[in-house]
Amino acid sequence: MDLKLFVDMFAELFEETEKSKFKPSTKFRDIDEWSSFIGLSVIAMVDEKFNVKMTGGDIRESITIEDLFNIVLKKQ
Repeated sequence: MDLKLFVDMFAELFEETEKSKFKPSTKFRDIDEWSSFIGLSVIAMVDEKFNVKMTGGDIRESITIEDLFNIVLKKQ
């Protein structure tokens, strides 16, 4: 799996935020559009695309998009 691909797929979950705002180091909770609904969408996307069961706890423990990516790598 590729970090850039993960960031791109993460960015696609947001409708109003410019794609240029998303980088591995982006603190996703700082994005105005971030919500619990998008958090659930992240969990669903990771399950569907990577066959990995991410939890709400995984998201709470993460700060950046790269942190989420590393959790997916660890669980594969």
